[in-house]
Amino acid sequence: MSYFRFRKAAGYAVIAVSSLIMLIPFATTVFNSLKSYQQYTAVPPVLLPDPAQWSNYSAVWEMADFGQYTVNSVIVAVLSVIGAILSNSMIAYAFARLEFPFKNTLFMVVLGTMMIPAVVTIIPQFIIFKELNMLDTLMPLWIIEWLGQPFGIFLMRQAFLSIPNDFEEAAKLDGCNPFQIYWRIFLPMCKPSLATLAIFTFMTKWNEILMPVLYLTSQDKYTLPIGILALQGQWTGNEQYLVAAALLSLLPILVVFLLGEKYFVQGANSSGLK
Repeated sequence: MSYFRFRKAAGYAVIAVSSLIMLIPFATTVFNSLKSYQQYTAVPPVLLPDPAQWSNYSAVWEMADFGQYTVNSVIVAVLSVIGAILSNSMIAYAFARLEFPFKNTLFMVVLGTMMIPAVVTIIPQFIIFKELNMLDTLMPLWIIEWLGQPFGIFLMRQAFLSIPNDFEEAAKLDGCNPFQIYWRIFLPMCKPSLATLAIFTFMTKWNEILMPVLYLTSQDKYTLPIGILALQGQWTGNEQYLVAAALLSLLPILVVFLLGEKYFVQGANSSGLK
């Protein structure tokens, strides 16, 4: 027993040390956001702020249109998540459960698009959105997710394939059509995969910089990442404000992950059979 207890204790020790190592950069960022400019630039570095400058966070809101940038980012991220969940799951359901000509060939073509670098499609997409008069609007930033993405389609297809046929056959006996089976049976049973897709999409869209830089020119349309970058010049001599702004922009991602963590760590198959 002592050997197994030692292994268990050693495992917990490794996890604890690894967690502390991962937390050090985050803790350092928090401390830097609470420092004055003199403490932030001090040599040798000052580890702990004395006193803590909590006013740095309120100063960020006063110096920048932080609220508008946040609203724009929320609009883009939320609409992208909704579009990704609906479009990818519907396409994946068709590939997983429906029968139609060239199904496997089309699925391989979809997977093949994952090998195309994103930068290759930038110019064609820009031309399309320009012809549709969508430049300097938030629509190009989220409408792409409503058209289906190969990773999301692959993820949801695997989740749908893992569901036993008994559920689908029972639903057909109850008179459900394919859409009802997809909406009422399959989607609720794939919450872990949906949560994974939602978290990845939200994080990608919330932190996206390249697309907003290409499509947005009006400052009131800026999303949070490029809004913060655009205001760096105003924070010369107060770089600790930039750290505080970065921490504030991180909070929504933490909230989304905490809300979806329960499903994120579950298995889709066990969730369906429970």
